[in-house]
Amino acid sequence: MENMKKQIICGAAVIILGLLIALGPQFIFKVCKHGEDGYPHCHWSAQAEIGIGFLIIALGACMIVFTDTKTHLGLVIGTFLASIIALAVPNFLIGGCGMMTMQCRKIGFPALTVESVVLLVYSAVLAVYIEMKKTVEKVSSEIQGDKK
Repeated sequence: MENMKKQIICGAAVIILGLLIALGPQFIFKVCKHGEDGYPHCHWSAQAEIGIGFLIIALGACMIVFTDTKTHLGLVIGTFLASIIALAVPNFLIGGCGMMTMQCRKIGFPALTVESVVLLVYSAVLAVYIEMKKTVEKVSSEIQGDKK
């Protein structure tokens, strides 16, 4: 029962961060619109983040549904890799306008960077936790086997 609560909390945190990545540039931390002032890059970075964010949301939902430790670890690793892509889109892959005074550079991209880094660190910590838990369970079962 306690493991299920942990899975729900971990999955819910990933879902919330995925929602922020997907919808943040559209509604909360708005970026420049397509063609506004001739800067389409900001718009396309935000569009790419929608897809990445919904992938992260799906991974978070699967973390809640699937209980197998190896599957859970795979989903966490997938989340880690998706967060790297979410971080790379506005900073390296697509980017945005060159003007540091624009909305995307002042608010949108810094928010995406923070959200992506938080998810990156969170998923790395989860992966280490799952691997340590798996090792402890293995050692514990070996000790139990020796006693019998």
